[in-house]
Amino acid sequence: MSVMVTNMEQQDLQQWVSPLLDLCLQAGQAICAHYHAPASADYQSKQDDSPLTLADLASHAILQAGLTSLDATVPVLSEESVPADIAHRRQWRRYWLIDPLDGTKEFLARTGQFTINIALIDDHRPALGLLYLPLEQIAYVGIPGQRAATYSVTEDGGWSVCELVPPLLRPDQPLVVLASRRHGGERLQTCLEWVEKNWPCVARSNMGSALKFCCMARGQGDFYPRFAPCCEWDTAAGQALLEAVGGCLVGLNGEPLRYNCGDSLYSPPFYGMADGAHPLWERLLQVGLD
Repeated sequence: MSVMVTNMEQQDLQQWVSPLLDLCLQAGQAICAHYHAPASADYQSKQDDSPLTLADLASHAILQAGLTSLDATVPVLSEESVPADIAHRRQWRRYWLIDPLDGTKEFLARTGQFTINIALIDDHRPALGLLYLPLEQIAYVGIPGQRAATYSVTEDGGWSVCELVPPLLRPDQPLVVLASRRHGGERLQTCLEWVEKNWPCVARSNMGSALKFCCMARGQGDFYPRFAPCCEWDTAAGQALLEAVGGCLVGLNGEPLRYNCGDSLYSPPFYGMADGAHPLWERLLQVGLD
């Protein structure tokens, strides 16, 4: 399943990686400070009943200020942005799309399964994606058409780099389905039944937040079907990472997800595949389980 790459120059994208890593380290330290604080379980409910913690707000403030200082001409759309700050977002061709704390419910449940998501959107497509794990101090970075790698904090405060190898789906190994621990439903069950009928051995791993994209990128997960609602800041960085390592994130019509194309910021139902070229996925899309 081929993925179209944006027309941004390679140097234009690589220049962001180092400052983004340092910015995530700073925001991640703020998140961890709240995570280990006595009041870590305190939160307020937003209009959609999702929780908002002090950690969300602290990370948002750091990322908003840091990204703006990197290039004031590139606007920022965050899960915690106020409407006035993104009133003209439909006019943006290039912008940062961020989730300062993806997995707030996991943060509150103290599972440790939360991330910082940063994506650079160019012409409705994710051109660069970074997912940072604050507790582990590891970042997953993907630039579609160029490279995918992990960056880990070293003892001297630098970053060690490890290139990611494209995952391959092999018939002699279980197909690992990644799903949210909090979202199920009839459509997901129908999809899982189809996979089980069309692959010799299927295993399931439940986890929260965008960690599922990280697992697929490092070959520890093969398929992420999602039918429950989520937003564009939940998927953009993960899509860039998957595309950079040879995978894909597509709607049920088989087309890669696009961003900032409508009034709603909700993502459509989608399939994430670690080995995007495997013929199994073409068969799945032809079945049309939607």
